[in-house]
Amino acid sequence: MDLLLILTYAALCVGIFKVFNIPLNKWTVPTAVLGGVVLIGTLLLLMNYNHPFTPLARQVYVATPIVPTVRGIVVEVPVQPNRPLNKGDVLFRIDDARFRDEVDRYLAELTAAESERDRTLAAFKRYEEGFKRGGAFTELELDNRRQLYLTAEAQVQRTKALLDKAQVDLTETVVRAPEDGYVTQVALRPGMMAVPLPLRPVMVFINEEDDRFVGAFNQKSLLRLQSGYEAEVIFEAIPGRVFKAQVAQVLPNIAEGQIQASGTLLSSDLLVRRGRAFVEVQLLEDISELGLPDGAHAEIAVYSDKFSHVSIIRRVLLRMKSWQNYLFLEH
Repeated sequence: MDLLLILTYAALCVGIFKVFNIPLNKWTVPTAVLGGVVLIGTLLLLMNYNHPFTPLARQVYVATPIVPTVRGIVVEVPVQPNRPLNKGDVLFRIDDARFRDEVDRYLAELTAAESERDRTLAAFKRYEEGFKRGGAFTELELDNRRQLYLTAEAQVQRTKALLDKAQVDLTETVVRAPEDGYVTQVALRPGMMAVPLPLRPVMVFINEEDDRFVGAFNQKSLLRLQSGYEAEVIFEAIPGRVFKAQVAQVLPNIAEGQIQASGTLLSSDLLVRRGRAFVEVQLLEDISELGLPDGAHAEIAVYSDKFSHVSIIRRVLLRMKSWQNYLFLEH
């Protein structure tokens, strides 16, 4: 585009020199050259500031690491990679024999504990009635029976809690999809050990969401980046096409400035990194039929409402870059 502007200006100067018979001397030629530098430089500066562009953009998506809550041997993986799933669909199953045994054991213990509680309750009521009739039992004997009943009741409650946990663990042996989406690159196979460690997920689940496109813009452009501004997006994978978009939001944080409580002092390295502002744009055209993979690289141009007539230069440049995507050196 720079070359195109220079050639256009040169052609204009040649025409003016010929039409008006302006002589070529040490005053007219430098004046024409200097005028071109000022004119073209001003146009480019106005374009860069008021209609920012970034080649650092991408479609982003949320990936949920699937970590089982119980430990065991995987016995079945019915899920197919890259197939749509609904919330609650089975991803894989863990051997539940041990967990069923625990449930059966606590059920038996609960039955025995409830029988003991009922027996001690009946004895307590019998002692209480005898105590109220006067003289049949002493207050100490009544207190002992009450204590036995309370101990039995506490044992029932503890057993119920253990049974509830065992039943939850049994349910968790079947791992299900947390939301609508799909799993990809499935390497889990029956016979593998699934361990409830956050750092060792066994599967990656991709949530089904609307496409989100984020670009990292130079901080010098922040005053010309606002929600609602018109934007255009191009993709390396779709050469020759430009897609309409709109600025959805300018993210309020820049990662290079974050600090966390720690046992070390901050160094000047924190101040060296400039960082870029993240801007989310919403695509106004449907690209689902184009088959772009999630995470595809993009380039974004934003058009502010300042010096809008200069935006034509940015639009031409963006379309030229889109056509350049037909050219690449890999072979």
